[in-house]
Amino acid sequence: MTGLDGEILEPDHMAGQKTKGADETSVRAGFWRTFAKAAGQIPFAEDLVASYYCALDPETPGKAKAVLLGALAYFIMPMDAIPDFLALVGFSDDIAVLTLAIATVRANLTEAHRIAARKSLADLAAGKKSA
Repeated sequence: MTGLDGEILEPDHMAGQKTKGADETSVRAGFWRTFAKAAGQIPFAEDLVASYYCALDPETPGKAKAVLLGALAYFIMPMDAIPDFLALVGFSDDIAVLTLAIATVRANLTEAHRIAARKSLADLAAGKKSA
Protein backbone atom coordinates (compact mmCIF):
# COMPACT_ATOMS: atom_id res chain seq x y z
CA MET A 1 0.00 0.00 0.00
CA THR A 2 1.14 3.47 -0.74
CA GLY A 3 0.14 7.00 0.11
CA LEU A 4 -2.60 7.67 2.62
CA ASP A 5 -3.97 4.15 2.19
CA GLY A 6 -0.72 2.73 3.55
CA GLU A 7 -0.26 5.44 6.15
CA ILE A 8 -3.66 4.83 7.69
CA LEU A 9 -4.05 1.11 7.28
CA GLU A 10 -0.64 -0.37 7.93
CA PRO A 11 -0.68 -2.20 11.29
CA ASP A 12 2.67 -0.72 12.39
CA HIS A 13 1.30 2.80 11.96
CA MET A 14 -1.49 2.10 14.44
CA ALA A 15 0.58 0.14 16.94
CA GLY A 16 0.09 1.49 20.41
CA GLN A 17 -2.85 3.73 19.50
CA LYS A 18 -5.33 3.93 22.37
CA THR A 19 -8.22 4.40 19.93
CA LYS A 20 -7.93 0.82 18.77
CA GLY A 21 -10.85 -1.19 20.12
CA ALA A 22 -13.41 -3.77 19.21
CA ASP A 23 -15.24 -1.42 16.80
CA GLU A 24 -12.07 -0.43 14.93
CA THR A 25 -10.91 -4.04 14.77
CA SER A 26 -14.32 -5.14 13.46
CA VAL A 27 -14.42 -2.34 10.92
CA ARG A 28 -10.92 -3.15 9.66
CA ALA A 29 -11.81 -6.84 9.37
CA GLY A 30 -15.16 -6.49 7.62
CA PHE A 31 -15.41 -3.19 5.77
CA TRP A 32 -14.20 -4.18 2.30
CA ARG A 33 -16.10 -7.48 2.29
CA THR A 34 -19.37 -5.72 3.19
CA PHE A 35 -18.66 -2.80 0.88
CA ALA A 36 -18.24 -5.17 -2.06
CA LYS A 37 -21.71 -6.62 -1.38
CA ALA A 38 -23.34 -3.20 -0.99
CA ALA A 39 -21.44 -1.08 -3.52
CA GLY A 40 -24.22 -1.09 -6.10
CA GLN A 41 -26.83 -0.09 -3.53
CA ILE A 42 -24.96 2.79 -1.90
CA PRO A 43 -25.29 6.05 -3.81
CA PHE A 44 -22.47 7.74 -1.91
CA ALA A 45 -19.68 5.18 -2.18
CA GLU A 46 -16.88 7.76 -2.24
CA ASP A 47 -18.14 9.40 0.96
CA LEU A 48 -18.46 5.99 2.61
CA VAL A 49 -14.90 4.95 1.74
CA ALA A 50 -13.57 8.40 2.70
CA SER A 51 -15.36 7.96 6.03
CA TYR A 52 -13.62 4.62 6.49
CA TYR A 53 -10.24 6.29 5.99
CA CYS A 54 -11.24 9.18 8.24
CA ALA A 55 -12.30 6.79 11.03
CA LEU A 56 -8.93 5.02 10.91
CA ASP A 57 -6.85 8.19 10.61
CA PRO A 58 -4.99 8.92 13.87
CA GLU A 59 -5.41 12.66 13.18
CA THR A 60 -9.22 12.46 13.28
CA PRO A 61 -10.69 13.82 16.55
CA GLY A 62 -12.00 11.19 18.97
CA LYS A 63 -15.67 12.21 18.76
CA ALA A 64 -15.67 12.02 14.97
CA LYS A 65 -13.89 8.64 15.09
CA ALA A 66 -16.47 7.32 17.53
CA VAL A 67 -19.40 8.42 15.32
CA LEU A 68 -17.83 6.94 12.20
CA LEU A 69 -16.68 3.70 13.82
CA GLY A 70 -20.15 3.17 15.27
CA ALA A 71 -21.81 3.71 11.89
CA LEU A 72 -19.24 1.59 10.05
CA ALA A 73 -19.56 -1.20 12.64
CA TYR A 74 -23.35 -1.15 12.10
CA PHE A 75 -22.73 -1.29 8.34
CA ILE A 76 -20.66 -4.47 8.59
CA MET A 77 -22.89 -6.27 11.12
CA PRO A 78 -24.54 -9.21 9.37
CA MET A 79 -27.79 -8.87 11.34
CA ASP A 80 -29.27 -5.44 11.91
CA ALA A 81 -32.70 -3.78 11.81
CA ILE A 82 -33.25 -4.85 8.20
CA PRO A 83 -31.17 -7.91 7.22
CA ASP A 84 -28.73 -7.02 4.46
CA PHE A 85 -29.54 -10.08 2.37
CA LEU A 86 -33.06 -8.80 1.60
CA ALA A 87 -33.15 -7.58 -1.99
CA LEU A 88 -33.53 -3.84 -2.56
CA VAL A 89 -34.15 -2.91 1.10
CA GLY A 90 -31.39 -4.78 2.90
CA PHE A 91 -28.95 -1.89 3.09
CA SER A 92 -31.56 0.88 3.52
CA ASP A 93 -31.11 1.07 7.30
CA ASP A 94 -27.33 1.03 6.87
CA ILE A 95 -27.60 3.88 4.36
CA ALA A 96 -29.67 5.93 6.80
CA VAL A 97 -27.17 5.41 9.64
CA LEU A 98 -24.19 6.12 7.39
CA THR A 99 -25.80 9.24 5.88
CA LEU A 100 -26.39 10.70 9.33
CA ALA A 101 -22.87 9.84 10.52
CA ILE A 102 -21.23 11.31 7.42
CA ALA A 103 -23.32 14.48 7.71
CA THR A 104 -22.34 14.78 11.37
CA VAL A 105 -18.58 14.55 10.77
CA ARG A 106 -18.33 15.96 7.23
CA ALA A 107 -15.92 18.69 8.41
CA ASN A 108 -13.43 15.97 9.42
CA LEU A 109 -13.37 14.35 5.97
CA THR A 110 -10.21 15.77 4.47
CA GLU A 111 -9.07 15.92 0.87
CA ALA A 112 -6.52 13.20 1.73
CA HIS A 113 -9.37 10.88 2.81
CA ARG A 114 -11.23 11.62 -0.43
CA ILE A 115 -8.14 11.01 -2.57
CA ALA A 116 -7.54 7.68 -0.80
CA ALA A 117 -11.21 6.78 -1.35
CA ARG A 118 -11.08 7.60 -5.07
CA LYS A 119 -7.88 5.54 -5.43
CA SER A 120 -9.41 2.56 -3.59
CA LEU A 121 -12.58 2.73 -5.67
CA ALA A 122 -10.54 2.87 -8.89
CA ASP A 123 -8.44 -0.06 -7.69
CA LEU A 124 -11.60 -2.05 -6.88
CA ALA A 125 -13.04 -1.28 -10.30
CA ALA A 126 -9.80 -2.45 -11.91
CA GLY A 127 -9.73 -5.58 -9.74
CA LYS A 128 -6.53 -4.54 -7.96
CA LYS A 129 -7.87 -4.48 -4.38
CA SER A 130 -9.45 -7.52 -2.82
CA ALA A 131 -12.63 -6.70 -0.99
